[in-house]
Amino acid sequence: MARLLLASTSPRRLELLRQIGLRPEVLRVDIDESVRPGEAAADYVLRLARAKAEAGRAQAEAAGYGPAWVLAADTTVLAGGEILGKPASLDDARRIWALLPSPDHQVLTGVALVHGDRILSRVVSTAVDFLPIPAQEQEAYWASGEPQDKAGGYAIQGRAALYVAGIRGSYSNVVGLPLAETAALLRQADHPLWE
Repeated sequence: MARLLLASTSPRRLELLRQIGLRPEVLRVDIDESVRPGEAAADYVLRLARAKAEAGRAQAEAAGYGPAWVLAADTTVLAGGEILGKPASLDDARRIWALLPSPDHQVLTGVALVHGDRILSRVVSTAVDFLPIPAQEQEAYWASGEPQDKAGGYAIQGRAALYVAGIRGSYSNVVGLPLAETAALLRQADHPLWE
């Protein structure tokens, strides 16, 4: 039986896949995640997801895995007209958090699946209504460690739920992997969802 490989070390993505009964093996892939000048957020996450999936396929082939489905994803936050990455410091997080209440706040995830010579992919967007983080709470939130490895400097599934007034779209997308859309790609590539 061909294996499902996850070209991501994100514990959140692995947990989401396990939530729907999948048990992928994890591959660590390294690619350049720099945003290209003038690159739109949707193009950016799709490019990275596809690059990660293809790097995962190359790694799996080199390791002699045999037939496999290689799944990859990349998530970013767009707010205030900017693609927001992971904050580098508390000051950077404060700059990012100031943009999150913007009306254009979206979480975008590119998902890519490679199986054989096919690569299937899509981008999912979720609109987020984010409240300002009170100044007196920002240092404590930073000190919690939660925002430090998250695009946009927050985790909806954690303490940042205090600041999310609502979403329009996929909740799991904001966590890091849109499950319904990922399942659709797996079905399209003939990967069993029920074992």
